[in-house]
Amino acid sequence: MYLGRVVGCVWATVKNACLTGHRLLIVQPVTPELQDKGRCIVCTDWTGAGAGELVYWTRAREASFAFLPEEVVTDATIVGIVDTIHVDRTAGRRESGQGGAAC
Repeated sequence: MYLGRVVGCVWATVKNACLTGHRLLIVQPVTPELQDKGRCIVCTDWTGAGAGELVYWTRAREASFAFLPEEVVTDATIVGIVDTIHVDRTAGRRESGQGGAAC
């Protein structure tokens, strides 16, 4: 799963019949520090997210799982709205003098 911020929406007059009734939102991928990362993508919305909200999204085959048993043709889906983020900047680092190889 990936973090992103909703920056807009897509209105499509003509689309695949499997997408009828599903919202399409524009998401800007972000890092855990909330810095923009890469290009914006279009995601189907399973959560009811709104503009400016921080979300997590998934892509590839897993993107359609949120809609099961309905079959939705999608490459990316918003699957959650993020309330808070806590980043532990020391995770994975070893203190000097402890010896051993770092993972």
